[in-house]
Order: sequence, then C-alpha cells, then structure tokens
Amino acid sequence: MAETDWSDLKAPDLGALEALAEAAFARLPDAFRRLCQGVVIRVEDFPDDETLAEMGCESEFDLLGLFRGTGMAQGGGAASLATGQFPNMVWLYRRPLLDYWAEHDETLGHLVTHVLVHEIGHHFGLSDDDMMRIEEAAG
Repeated sequence: MAETDWSDLKAPDLGALEALAEAAFARLPDAFRRLCQGVVIRVEDFPDDETLAEMGCESEFDLLGLFRGTGMAQGGGAASLATGQFPNMVWLYRRPLLDYWAEHDETLGHLVTHVLVHEIGHHFGLSDDDMMRIEEAAG
C-alpha cells in the first residue's frame, strides 16, 4: 500500500469545504434534494458569538453545523417565506469540522455528508433512522 505524501497538503479552506458540501448534497437521493428547494448551504470558519451563546456551547469548536429557519415540520419551506424573512439555511463550520475529523477515524467527505444530512433533516423533522438511511443512499 502506497503512503500519501502529506508534506504539501493544506487543510481545506472555506471554498474547498463548500465544494465538498455541494458534492455531498449532489450525491443525496433525488427525492430528498427536490424537497430541499430553497435551503441555502453556507460554510463559515466558526459560529458567531450569538449562536454559540444561544446553543449553550462551551467552545467555538462545539458546533459542527446548524439549521436556521422554519423547518417544513413547522410549516416552513421556500413558498412560505414572509417578506423580509431569511431563507432556511444550513451552516457548516469549517474549523470545528476539521478538528472533529482530525480526532476521529472517518473521511472528511463522510463527516460533511453526515452533518449536512443531519442539519437538513431538522428542516424535514426526520428521525435519526431516516437520516441514517439517506446517508447510506448517498454512499
């Protein structure tokens, strides 16, 4: 087995992680993606201080992702946006994701897919079992 030469590799930047998230989203089942119409996926280095306080986080590394908006389970969706209301959004936090990845035995692509499905799952009010089946379908 050939070893990877890591000497010239860098941690993925915001753009690379966003591309990874877009690729993960594209691999999700078609029916699931169609239901996600209007959901915006954003990648930031860390959650802001307000979000950290709201979520009761002890560290800026405690939160890997977050769904913000009115989930479909609560009557939300792209067609129900009120004037001036922000669209439903999934936030992925690059530095906490990279930290988690460094500490666990899984690929970064699998981790991003897992967090993305979990956060979008909140949009639909899905169970953990439902989300696990969607992740498995995404490969």
